[in-house]
Amino acid sequence: MRQKYVSEAIGTFALIFCGTGAMTINEVTAGAVSHVGIGMTWGLIVMAMIYAFGSISGAHFNPAVTIAFAYAKKFEWKEVPAYIIAQCIGAVAASGILRFLFPDSELLGGTHPALDAMRAFVLELLLTYFLMLVIIHVSTGAKELGLMAGIAIGGVITLEAVFAGPMTNASMNPIRSLAPALVTGLWKHQWLYMIAPIIGALLAVITCKFIKSDNCCDDC
Repeated sequence: MRQKYVSEAIGTFALIFCGTGAMTINEVTAGAVSHVGIGMTWGLIVMAMIYAFGSISGAHFNPAVTIAFAYAKKFEWKEVPAYIIAQCIGAVAASGILRFLFPDSELLGGTHPALDAMRAFVLELLLTYFLMLVIIHVSTGAKELGLMAGIAIGGVITLEAVFAGPMTNASMNPIRSLAPALVTGLWKHQWLYMIAPIIGALLAVITCKFIKSDNCCDDC
């Protein structure tokens, strides 16, 4: 079990360090990474971490995904708190190191909507819904592993980060938003980044149950 938790912590650390790190470097260099570069960084690091840790922890790296897998009966509820704690440790450590490396950054890759709160909430919900819909269809039980999972999940994250990034920063992950907020102290509208991804992920499971009622949720 310790291997699973350490894998989740390391994988989430890598995700936040590289993803929000690309945003931080783009901020302090006045756009050297570029918006498309940021989107590609998110997708590639997720893909790499799925290949690295998918067979060990399942490569969740996202509390919304962990909760959705448990709701889908692909993952035991008793494991959810430990997974989320491991994800929190990895994410906050990554944001802390980014603060040390780039003290001039104001945002550290944090999530701040360009839309009003309600529209941003709906957009984040839909982004996570599509992401979880892909995850639950390409995963084996509660594990994101294999060539197909890495490409499909990394691809949809890249797609959503590129087209929706300018509007909400395309979080799709409560801990991805929480970690920079904890370090920077910028909390405005963070509630929507905590709630919308979880609702979106749960709706994706409900959809899966409806369209694949024979085998969607019997892998636990």
